[in-house]
Amino acid sequence: MGGMSTLKIDPIELTRQLVNIESTTYHEAPAGHFLYDFLLGLGYDVEKQPVPQPDLALTPGAGTGERFNVYAAMPGVTPDVVLSTHMDTVPPFFHCTEDEEYLYGRGTCDAKGIIAVQVAAAERLIAAGVKVGLLFVVGEERDSAGAAVANQTPKGSKFLINGEPTDNRMALATKGALRVELRASGKMAHSAYPELGESAIDKLVSVLADIQMLDLPIEEEIGPTTVNVGVISGGRAPNVVADKAEAHLLIRTVGPSEIVKNAILAAVAGRAEVTFSLDLTFIRMRRVGTLPTMIAKFATDIPSLTNWGEPFLLGPGSIHVAHTWDERVSKKELLECVELYVELATGLVKE
Repeated sequence: MGGMSTLKIDPIELTRQLVNIESTTYHEAPAGHFLYDFLLGLGYDVEKQPVPQPDLALTPGAGTGERFNVYAAMPGVTPDVVLSTHMDTVPPFFHCTEDEEYLYGRGTCDAKGIIAVQVAAAERLIAAGVKVGLLFVVGEERDSAGAAVANQTPKGSKFLINGEPTDNRMALATKGALRVELRASGKMAHSAYPELGESAIDKLVSVLADIQMLDLPIEEEIGPTTVNVGVISGGRAPNVVADKAEAHLLIRTVGPSEIVKNAILAAVAGRAEVTFSLDLTFIRMRRVGTLPTMIAKFATDIPSLTNWGEPFLLGPGSIHVAHTWDERVSKKELLECVELYVELATGLVKE
């Protein structure tokens, strides 16, 4: 057990420390270095798993620096259960503040508070003789790139407990995520003579209208497929017929993505180039224990970590404040979730 037997992790203090490290997606190295050193100091064997940066030209906000996942287990241990979540946050970064009840700041609930809780839970589990590992990945907020890398080198675990904000409820399902990039091309002309050109923007607007009219799958108990047009850009100037336009959509799926992909391709009907740049599967999970349950309308790294064991999803905090200026997590929920992770992991390894 190395140096762990005499240490007691304070998940609230560890959350403060992690939140104050800026680590937006593609720029996660500072958080990775901190966790590597911290876990090494607790007696773990710690491993960095390099993760490549994406193409700068195609990826808004991409970086050029080092990226890596962090995996830790006690020396010589093959884990039965792995606790996992992500180090990256959405922008913009803002520091940790607090009042009596809450910690505020980017990543407090999504998902640095969860990292802290998992480290504290692992300490308890190791003391109880449970073989546990910790996996903290990069890129969850964009493309699950870190999870995809981790999936190539699983550590033999039977169970994966993934952490996302579920209000300390067990998730019975997570929606999938399908990212769609649409790029329309046209021909520039003087806007006084539109007949001499071909507007890429007109094409794209028409395509988007048709996509929003699609009758997409609905799953009882889970809800509907939802479409968000998150980014749209194009054109040169008001007096120029646009020769280029693009839109980036995120579709939350409730079944096989092929149905949605085929519907999108049929709606576009060749008027724009279509790229499916992310496809995370809709997942159902087993009910265990007596905890309250929920359905996660958001996607997670779970579909990209299939080699790490049977998945479960549980974590403190509300997804409703994640990605907002009011991101926060209750200190009470953090402490409660340490107990819940210990209880869940202990129960699973005894099955």
